[in-house]
Amino acid sequence: MTVERIENMAGGDGHVIIKRILGEKELNGKCRLYAEVTIEPDCSLGYHVHHNESETYYMISGEGEYNDNGTTRPVKAGDMTFTPDGCGHGLKNTGRDNLVFMALIILD
Repeated sequence: MTVERIENMAGGDGHVIIKRILGEKELNGKCRLYAEVTIEPDCSLGYHVHHNESETYYMISGEGEYNDNGTTRPVKAGDMTFTPDGCGHGLKNTGRDNLVFMALIILD
């Protein structure tokens, strides 16, 4: 597993920590990412659009505000989001604890 700290990811505030669960070899050209992502308080992952891929989030802990193609809604542990090809999303930590989720990007 590799861990990255990315500042201002997709134009977001602060930083995002990405723990890649599987590498390129294990993803076998079918997925671009399978990772545990942490967004600390006062940080966000900026709004971005997916092209030729879809992304699913599964919330593990914390709470946040999810921007689903322009519509915002609260998310918490146990929630799932799906962003299909050609659509966009963003996520902001609105709580006092880390917002942790699994991210899966599947190539079309």
